Amino acid sequence: MKEFLKDWKVHALCGVLVLAAELIGKHSVFLGPISFTLFPMLYTIIMGILLAVFKLIPREMMETASPYITISVLMLGARSAATIGPNLGLIFSSGAALVLQEFGNLGTIFFSIPIGVLIFGMGRSVVGAGFSISREGSLIVIGDMYGLDSDEGLGVMGGYIVGTLFGTIVCGICSSMLAKTGWFHPWSLAMACGTGSASMMSANVAPLMDMWPEMADEIYALAYASNTLSGLDGLYMNLLLAIPMSNGLYKLMWKLKGKEPPKSHKQKVEQVDIIEY
Repeated sequence: MKEFLKDWKVHALCGVLVLAAELIGKHSVFLGPISFTLFPMLYTIIMGILLAVFKLIPREMMETASPYITISVLMLGARSAATIGPNLGLIFSSGAALVLQEFGNLGTIFFSIPIGVLIFGMGRSVVGAGFSISREGSLIVIGDMYGLDSDEGLGVMGGYIVGTLFGTIVCGICSSMLAKTGWFHPWSLAMACGTGSASMMSANVAPLMDMWPEMADEIYALAYASNTLSGLDGLYMNLLLAIPMSNGLYKLMWKLKGKEPPKSHKQKVEQVDIIEY
């Protein structure tokens, strides 16, 4: 690991990209009644992709930078643990609506895994990409159970990058459209803003606060509480329900195709499924 930490070129490039993204800053885009927000992380990923596409950085540097993902996830895991511990009481003291809304995230399993297997013939990467909305907590779970260099790790990282690139835009558009329908109370929409991602929550809540400025404080408070709970109980939801259900559905879909399900190229633990077929 020492040789990686001594590679000053990787550290320098990361510093330049982060500095450039922070200087660009956060910007809101308004297209008539629809609005969304662009965050610095989006610019960093775009700049990194462009550097790789136009071969402005050598492949050796990209391979050297790969282990830093695991290091970053370890620090993210420590931060999440420090957040979960002091706030466990918040879960029990919150209303059922805030806690039970986490079950809505399980919908990604039944939407994405059948499509990924039956239509695209995806292997174990579909489990990593489909068991959740692929945000920071999902990286921690997959990184610990399978490793981010496994097929599941590639799937969750792919979902994370796509979510960073397009997630805030999609969230902003959906939030604006749902708010315009008049079908939902502002509080209900605010609670739905909590995806477990700060950038997506901000993109979701901005159109709501703009439409109901007199309720801006209430909307933000509910959205923040929902987002916090998604990060807290979402970790346990992924471990106890989402991963076992995803593995069970993955096996079932491949049985429907009449084929043996592909196995992961690297798997750190023997997964025990709650659902057996």
